[in-house]
Amino acid sequence: MIGTLINTAAVIVGSLSGLLIGRRIPARYLGFITQAIGIITLILGVQMAMKMVSVASGISLLLALIFGGLLGEWLAIEDAFASLGRRIENRFKFKDRDFVQGFLTASLLFCLGPMTILGSLQDGLQGDFQLLLLKSIMDGASSIFLAGSLGIGVLFSFIVVLVYQGGLTLLAKTLSGVFTDPVILALTIVGGALVICLGLNLLEIKKIKVANFLPAIVFAPLFQLLFERILPG
Repeated sequence: MIGTLINTAAVIVGSLSGLLIGRRIPARYLGFITQAIGIITLILGVQMAMKMVSVASGISLLLALIFGGLLGEWLAIEDAFASLGRRIENRFKFKDRDFVQGFLTASLLFCLGPMTILGSLQDGLQGDFQLLLLKSIMDGASSIFLAGSLGIGVLFSFIVVLVYQGGLTLLAKTLSGVFTDPVILALTIVGGALVICLGLNLLEIKKIKVANFLPAIVFAPLFQLLFERILPG
């Protein structure tokens, strides 16, 4: 859990710094910064998804997104995230029109990348948090610019980072035998697909309810294991 605690602290410090800096940056520049983050996010997602080099991976991803998306839509996960953001906003009486967007965007960006998955697994399985330490630096830097452009909602994404990333670390420690190479591959690929969707949102190319696809993270390893047996090539 050390890596997650460092990561959480980095998001808090970075967000607070961004809020201070953001007040001094003209709005047109903040919009440009958001677009730059969107481009980098899109590139990162494509890089992750490119690990899909087999028929089994392709079919697994497709079915995971379909079934995961349907389940997420039924559970209205994105609405639940937005509702949580609004409750935090109302609880602390913030007056920030971008609060929910900042909270949702930062939460997904900090939790869907390959470093989240691989770093949490390494921390849980081996007690090695070096990858999460590197991720902390990247998330801290990103949170500066995100908070500057999207506001204080970015700061409260630390709650999701702490719960999700810490939970994955504890799960890996408890169920070490489950996280085989095919499972990690499936998690990386589906994570890449969701990061691409997040990049499209940041660039305002297409509005996608990324959070509703989160159950695909559970379905992907199951389908990957199944189709690797049926379609080894």
